[in-house]
Amino acid sequence: QVQLVESGGGLVQAGGSLRLSCAASGNIFRISAMGWYRQAPGKQRELVAVIISGESTNYGDSVKGRFTISRDSAKNTVYLQMNSLKPEDTAVYYCNVLETRSYWGKGTLVTVSS
Repeated sequence: QVQLVESGGGLVQAGGSLRLSCAASGNIFRISAMGWYRQAPGKQRELVAVIISGESTNYGDSVKGRFTISRDSAKNTVYLQMNSLKPEDTAVYYCNVLETRSYWGKGTLVTVSS
């Protein structure tokens, strides 16, 4: 089993920045991908960013150029640096780790005020 602990969410004004962290612990064999998804009220969960094998990255269209995903493999931790935040970025952000199976964090709320 793999446990995920997310941190860094909160309230920020439009144009501001936040940094999310997600640390994986437990019986980790090999993590092939780490990423962030988000779900706004009344909407489906969507991809924000994913980093695969610690190298290649993929971003959702709405965050390209504003968000940056990175990973510290030694700490099994993934980060999401969010800049130029917009009110439409308001959502619960979930960490996802692909190991022998997919694991999800409990989510952290990001609220961007206008």
